Amino acid sequence: MASSRSGFAALLRAWRDRLSPADAGFTVTDGRRAKGLRREELAQLAGLSFDYVLRLEQGRAKNPSAQVVGALARALQLSRTERDQLFRSAGLLPPQDGTVSTHVPPGIQRLTARLGDVPIGVFAADWSLVWWNTTWSALHGDPSDVPAAERNLARALFGNGAARAAMRPVRSERGHDAFAASIVADLKDTVSRYPGDAQLGRLVRELRETSGTFARHWAAATAAAEHTTDRKTIRHPQIGDLHLDCDVLLVPGADLRMVTYTAAAGSDDAGKLDRLRVTGARTPNGAVAEANRP
Repeated sequence: MASSRSGFAALLRAWRDRLSPADAGFTVTDGRRAKGLRREELAQLAGLSFDYVLRLEQGRAKNPSAQVVGALARALQLSRTERDQLFRSAGLLPPQDGTVSTHVPPGIQRLTARLGDVPIGVFAADWSLVWWNTTWSALHGDPSDVPAAERNLARALFGNGAARAAMRPVRSERGHDAFAASIVADLKDTVSRYPGDAQLGRLVRELRETSGTFARHWAAATAAAEHTTDRKTIRHPQIGDLHLDCDVLLVPGADLRMVTYTAAAGSDDAGKLDRLRVTGARTPNGAVAEANRP
């Protein structure tokens, strides 16, 4: 067990030193001596405390959870093979084929970090939010304030927990019912492709039992609705209403959905986004909510 922990710690240190802070969305200033990420930057990206990351790197923290290891793998922008190596070094089985993947390829992470002017959220096939940039946090509120298990769009739309409570008012030009129906249809398609995913199965069973609206859409859904550009109005508590174009971009080979919000250059809404970037962004992104931190 000690050798396993030391192997895990060595991998963390090596991969932290390897990752360019610019690729992770941090500004590189003159006089910076760290060649890769600092510990506090890794902690910030993974949604963990600095002390816990320090103890992991020193081999003093025992038995990190799969959730923690997955968060670190995403923060370190590991390949799928490297992610699996990190899981094994922690004494855990890597995520199995046939389940919804939360792995975000390094190129997608670099893209979200560098397109800081655009609010971007990356969702897994079950509509769990797995990655976001600072402008997304400024627009929608910091997702790391919500427990990781609740960080799911279907739970925000149809549940009655923390995700629903944290969701800021959003109005779709297509109408709320049409938008909700498209998410349910997409989930139904995901279930057909990942029939062995226990977590996905629990999510659908829970929502069918507790939400009449979800159950109605589930019964009517026959195929995944095509995601098209939508015009949305988001009510921000400080900025007011923002009218933005929302696009859902599919990531080939990764079964991810990149959700982006943009406004025409020079418009009032573009100006509001600029104000959000200056005053409203809190932290880059996280993967483990405060309530779930070690």
